[in-house]
Parts: sequence; C-alpha cells; structure tokens
Amino acid sequence: MNGLLVLDKSAGITSHDAVSIARRATGEKSIGHLGTLDPMATGVLPLLLGKYTRLAQYFGQAEKHYTGTIRFGFATDTFDAEGEPAAEAKPLSCTLDQLRELAQHFHGEMDQLPPVFSAKKINGVPAHKLARAGKEVPVKPARITIHRFALTGLEADTAGFEMEVSAGGYVRSVAHELGQLAGCGAHLSSLRRTRAGAFTLDHAISIDDLKQLTPAEIEARIPHPRTLLPEMPSVTVDEQTAGHIRNGMQINLPEFSNAPMVKVFTGPRDLLAIAKRIAGTLMQPVAVLG
Repeated sequence: MNGLLVLDKSAGITSHDAVSIARRATGEKSIGHLGTLDPMATGVLPLLLGKYTRLAQYFGQAEKHYTGTIRFGFATDTFDAEGEPAAEAKPLSCTLDQLRELAQHFHGEMDQLPPVFSAKKINGVPAHKLARAGKEVPVKPARITIHRFALTGLEADTAGFEMEVSAGGYVRSVAHELGQLAGCGAHLSSLRRTRAGAFTLDHAISIDDLKQLTPAEIEARIPHPRTLLPEMPSVTVDEQTAGHIRNGMQINLPEFSNAPMVKVFTGPRDLLAIAKRIAGTLMQPVAVLG
C-alpha cells in the first residue's frame, strides 16, 4: 500500500506503537511517521506508507497546530504530566491577563532548549534513553518559530492554550519556561495536535477505526496523491520520459521554468518521482518511487 495515511493518535501509546498498529491493519511493512507525538498527546499523526516513505524529507518542515492545557504550580523533569515533580509546589499568583503578558515572550523566531526526555537523537541515541539511564544529555538549543501562542482561559491552576509552531518546536518546553516566568513552575498537562502541515483532524482515522477497517477500506481513505505537497506543481509524463526518470536521467519540462520542484505522475494517481529544477527547464529526478 503506497500513500499517506493520517491517524488521530490516542493517548497512552507511542508514535512507534501507532506505526505498528498501522502495519498490522494495512499489511504494509514499510511505514514511517512524520513528527513524533508523545504518548500522552493525541491528534494528527501522518504516516507515509510503502514507496511514499522516500518522500519524508519533503514533509519535514511542516508547521504544527496544537491545543492543550498547562498546569501551574510545579515543574516536572519531563516538562509534562508524565514526569516527576522537579521542585516543591508553589501556588500560582498570576492572573490570566498577567500570564497572557508573559506568554507574549514566546512569539517569533527564538532559540529553544529541547527537553532532555525527548526523541531528539544524541549521537544516534534518543535523548530520553540517555536520560532514563542517568547519563548526561548534552541537548543544544534549536532555532524555531512560534507563529501563535494564545492562552484561551484559566481555571484554578490550569490554563488552556492554542499554538502554531514550526517543525522541531517543543510545546513542553514552552510550558516549562512559561512556568519559570510565572515564578511557580509549570508543566504540559494535555496536548492535542489539530494540524500537521496541510493535514487536519478532518483527514484523520482514529486508532479504533483503523483496527476495524479492511486494507481496501483504509486505502480508500488515503488522500489523493496530487493533493500532497501542494507547494509543488504536478505534471503527467509519457512512458518514454518516465523511462528516463527511472534511469536517473535529466528531463526537460518547458512549462515549469519557474518551479523549483515538481511532482511527476504517469497517470492520475501514479506518482513516479519528485524532480528538482537544475537550470531553466531542465529537471533532475531526486526521489524516484517506481
């Protein structure tokens, strides 16, 4: 099965668990997810299936949209509700308006220090494995962009929020740092990803539904290939040109002189390759699917 499948991940399972469930449901062994969701988090988890796993690099910079809650009063070692308290509890003394003023600090481009308990790899090893083994985790700041961070309400010690953040951004780190600014500590208490790039919850299949559907029913829910990577135009080529692409040869596409990247099809749904403009109308295949 080839394509992109959007899951609505449930709480309590890892992204790797979700991939394993998808493998059993579809019968496709080659599956990879686009952007890890922590076990406590729910929501949009796009999966690339079959030959489409070769396209992962072109989805990597998609921004993410989230809703969730932040609990004030104490920080945790993981920056979320699954961790252990990292300090003594302190009551929240800020009003919602004061917290919203502090939240303005998290806007635009900034350097963010990832949590030590994360999937970010340090010399090929996930940081969370090093942290749980009691080893030092030399995490480095990453440059991210927060497009929007809005607190939607405050009930007792818990604030609701909405966030739009670039790829690589950690919502947990924002919650932790906001708690530091508030002077009482805080951690992420719930998180739901409502959008990843062009994919929303409207496109998603729940884990429970996935387990009940047949492979044919699942395949019918896969978005049309021409809707993927909408920033790239699509072109359908003849068999001779397709043969050149399969052999790694450059091709000429006169109608795409201004497009840096093009999706090349051999039929309505048959995505053959991604081609990159070399010069003028000359294109070089950079990812060939078949």
